[in-house]
Amino acid sequence: MTSTVTNDQPATGAGSGSGGSGSGSGARAEIAGLLHRYLLSLDDEELDDAWTAGLFTDDAVVAFPVSRHQGADGMAAYHRSALSAFAATQHLGSPAVVELDGPRATLRANLISTHVHHAHHALPQGSLPPLFATGTFVNGEARRTPEGWRLNLLAFRLLWADGSPPPPAR
Repeated sequence: MTSTVTNDQPATGAGSGSGGSGSGSGARAEIAGLLHRYLLSLDDEELDDAWTAGLFTDDAVVAFPVSRHQGADGMAAYHRSALSAFAATQHLGSPAVVELDGPRATLRANLISTHVHHAHHALPQGSLPPLFATGTFVNGEARRTPEGWRLNLLAFRLLWADGSPPPPAR
């Protein structure tokens, strides 16, 4: 079940442009849905250019504590490369708190991510515990485009970690 926390203050300038929800609560739900779709897709979907176009603006930035990527070009490849360090992942996000400001919005959420190490890195074959889990705080920005709302910033701040990250790629 997906839920969204909203701030019921009226949105300024939130007209019903093409491709996007014009109502405050509809826009908030659409923006929160972008974050939810992003997190779910990391675990179970094909990350390609269509994935990027459905979630991000052309100038989007995704910033993790260990790396960042700017621009739609290469966004899917960047994520595929990062995820390939693990055998599997699961990203569990809290409901997003979305604040509207006309054609722009900010969002905040908490995230718990579980990363399953490849067998050759995990005990007994390797030296790492089988799981690497993190708790992060997500800050984001979205912009209304002719295609609807799209993310133009996702920034992840590490709050805690349990286990060990994968060894550096060689």
